[in-house]
Amino acid sequence: MLTTLNTAYTDTRAADLAWALGREPLPALALLDLELTDAKLQLRLLGASHQVLLEEKRGNCSETVACIPGSSTPLPLGVAKRQGDWEYEFAARVEILSPGQFAGRAQELLALVADHPHGLAGVFPGSPHAFTAMLAQHHEGQVHWRTWHAYPQDGQLVATRTRVGVRRSRAAALVDRRRKRPAPQHHTCG
Repeated sequence: MLTTLNTAYTDTRAADLAWALGREPLPALALLDLELTDAKLQLRLLGASHQVLLEEKRGNCSETVACIPGSSTPLPLGVAKRQGDWEYEFAARVEILSPGQFAGRAQELLALVADHPHGLAGVFPGSPHAFTAMLAQHHEGQVHWRTWHAYPQDGQLVATRTRVGVRRSRAAALVDRRRKRPAPQHHTCG
């Protein structure tokens, strides 16, 4: 779903983004409710930032990436946490792009998210390349989402990816990896 956000784009910067887990729902400019297998997910656009609320039978998770006044937790490159039966993994990177590269990447990402049934993107009035976009999926018992926060005035695009799922034992993970490996090919010479 693609929407125009009914707010002015302010000159926020990628460096102003902070990350937090467990925050209460913040006022959203746009949201998308999803049912992914056994999980309820709400994607929320908060201006130049996002919040994801996950509700599953084993528990809840709230992720916020935003300009949070008074926050002392800057946007980390990566986080891995275990809480009870849950594993949470988060990664972020900042891409620095030329104006031409930025315009192309913005068009590519907005096209990807706009018509996707699990996608939400908000464009700010006044700049077609100022946007926040989110895309979610459920895969192999885990919920994944990706986000993009565009700062065209600086040529910066912040990309995040998150995975939340049930904690698995090392033995189960090893068995899964072995199942995914292709079988060795045997050739006979003749």
